[in-house]
Amino acid sequence: MLKVQKLHQFYGGSHILRGVSFEVNVGEVTCLLGRNGVGKTTLLKCLMGLLPIKEGGVSWEGHAISTLKPHQRVHAGIAYVPQGREIFGRLSVEENLLMGLSRFPGSEAKEVPAFIYELFPVLLQMKHRRGGDLSGGQQQQLAIGRALASRPRLLILDEPTEGIQPSVIKEIGAVIKMLAARGDMAILLVEQFYDFAEELADQYLVMSRGEIIAQGRGENMQTEGVRGLVTI
Repeated sequence: MLKVQKLHQFYGGSHILRGVSFEVNVGEVTCLLGRNGVGKTTLLKCLMGLLPIKEGGVSWEGHAISTLKPHQRVHAGIAYVPQGREIFGRLSVEENLLMGLSRFPGSEAKEVPAFIYELFPVLLQMKHRRGGDLSGGQQQQLAIGRALASRPRLLILDEPTEGIQPSVIKEIGAVIKMLAARGDMAILLVEQFYDFAEELADQYLVMSRGEIIAQGRGENMQTEGVRGLVTI
């Protein structure tokens, strides 16, 4: 569904992405691993149109999207949960979730889909609380719920376990597994937490210094020594 071909990006004189190529398939979780500063978040911003691509191309469902603006990519069925979550702290949980419906017309954008509250029951309990009053783990669930409200066919998650308590990490992992099992969505998960990635990955990619240095099937991560490539 998502095809990235020979992507290059620069910051000033620094070559941040160096010919990155990979594919993300429907019904699978693709985990992108790597230490801090290797270019993972830069790559995601290029995929979402938040940064321009200097060289290379990105196609989605067979169509080139490199020139599309971020909102056009959302309308094309791509949702992005950024590092740091970026929820609206002054808005209620329900209002945050309704923001995720902005790509739909009229009446469709007026009610939070029931499946969001089924995936994250805590959001239903707290639907009238301000987003800024939630714990870090609850805010992460809210950010994922908001992205899912747009009914994406590609979900991009940037380090969803960062700063989150173990019980919520487990809940988020269960939701990601459930979404992948439905078979109608591709998931690209950027993660530093090796154990979380190994449990979820159908496919893995390892980045170092702006390049993909290893890739393979999730079930082979242990035997192919992936932990050693990403452990600091």
